[in-house]
Amino acid sequence: MTEILHSREYRQQELKSIIKDLHKGVPAEEVKERFKALIKDVGAAEIANLEQELIKEGLPEQEIKKLCDVHVSIFKDSLDEQVQSDEVPGHPVYTFRAENRAIGQLVEQIQNVLGQLTQDGRVEHSALKSWTDLHSQLMQVEKHYSRKENVLFPYLEKYGISGPPSVMWSIHDDIRAQMKQVSRTLEKGEALQPAEIGQLVENIARPMLTAIKEMAYKEDKILFPMSLETLTEAEWQEIYRQSDEIGYTLIEPERKWTPKTTTVEPKKEQDIAPDALPLDTGALTLQQVNAMLKTLPVDITFVDKDNTVRYYSQGKERIFTRTKAIIGRQVEMCHPPESVHVVAQIVDDFRAGKRESADFWIEMGGKFIYIRYFPVRDDTGNYLGVLEVSQDATEVRSLTGQRRILDDPSQE
Repeated sequence: MTEILHSREYRQQELKSIIKDLHKGVPAEEVKERFKALIKDVGAAEIANLEQELIKEGLPEQEIKKLCDVHVSIFKDSLDEQVQSDEVPGHPVYTFRAENRAIGQLVEQIQNVLGQLTQDGRVEHSALKSWTDLHSQLMQVEKHYSRKENVLFPYLEKYGISGPPSVMWSIHDDIRAQMKQVSRTLEKGEALQPAEIGQLVENIARPMLTAIKEMAYKEDKILFPMSLETLTEAEWQEIYRQSDEIGYTLIEPERKWTPKTTTVEPKKEQDIAPDALPLDTGALTLQQVNAMLKTLPVDITFVDKDNTVRYYSQGKERIFTRTKAIIGRQVEMCHPPESVHVVAQIVDDFRAGKRESADFWIEMGGKFIYIRYFPVRDDTGNYLGVLEVSQDATEVRSLTGQRRILDDPSQE
C-alpha cells in the first residue's frame, strides 16, 4: 500500500510539473513524450484532482482555462484508451452523453452549411436560412450546460471538486456569448452582406463550434468518468430527479431510470440548524425567514382562507400603511367601502379557481406602484388564502439597456 501511495504522489508531482512547464510556454509536443513515458493509464479523477491542486497552490483559474485544451491534447491518447462506462438508459450520465451525440451531429450539419453561405460573391439565402434554423436548435445547448452547472456541479463541490467545474462554467459562458452574437447577426436575415457573413463565420461561428465539440469531449472523457467515480447512487438519484426542472438538449431521456439504491442519503446534522424549518428546497430558521421577508424590496400581506389578515412584512420603507392592529382583522374591514366589492370578487374568484392572479398599478406621490394578488394553495390544490405583493416599480420602470452582474455601479 505504501508503494502505491508513493507512486501516486510521484505521478501527481510529475503531472503538476508537466502542466507548469506548459504554463511557462514549453511546447506541447516536448512534454507529450514525457507524459507518455510517465503514465499510460491516467484516470479522469486524477486529471481533475491535478487541476484542483494547481488552483489551490495559486495558479489562477483563468490560466487553467487557457491551458484546458492543451491538457486534453496532452492527455488525449491516454483518455481515448479508457473504457467508456456502460450506463443504463435514463441515468443522468447516459442522458448527458446522448445529448452530446445529438449536439455533435448538429454541429456537423452547421459546419457543412457554413461552407455554402456565399457563392461568387453573393449570399446563398437558402443556406443562410438553414444556418438560422440549425443555430436556433443549437441554442438548446443552454439546457445541457445549465444542468451541469446547477445540478451536477453542486454535488461535485461537496467532495471538494470545484476547480474543474469552475473552468468549465467559464468556457460555457464564452460559448453562450458567441451563440448570442451569432443570433444577433443572423436576425438581420437577407440584409447580411457577404463580407459580414465571412467575418461572422471565421471569427465567431467556427471557433464556437470547435469549443462546443471540445467541451463534449472533455465531458465524456474527464467530467463524467470522474463524476461516476465520485458520486453515490443516492446522489445520482437526486440529480436524476432535479434534471427535469431544467430540461434537455435535442433529446429526451430514453426511459425512466431506477437506481439500485431507492432511498436518499440523509443530510448531515451539521448541515441543518436544529431549529430550522424544513422547506421544499432547503431549511431556514425562523430568524432567517423573518429577516428575508423584511429584506425583500416589496410589501407582502397574507390573508388566510377565512379572509383573516395573518401577516404583513415589516420592511424599511412601506408603500401602504400597516400596523399590528390589523392582524386578526377581516380583510374587508381593511379597505375603503368603495373598493370592498372588488376585493371580495378577487377572493371569490381565487377560492373558486377562476383566476390565478390579479394585477393593478397606480400613480401615487410621484411613484409608480405595482400591486399583485395571488391565491395560495397547498400541494393538492386546496385554497389557503391570498398573498398581496406591492412594489414601488418607479426605478424598475425606467431601466434601459443592461447591467451585467460584474458591472461597477459606482462608475455610473
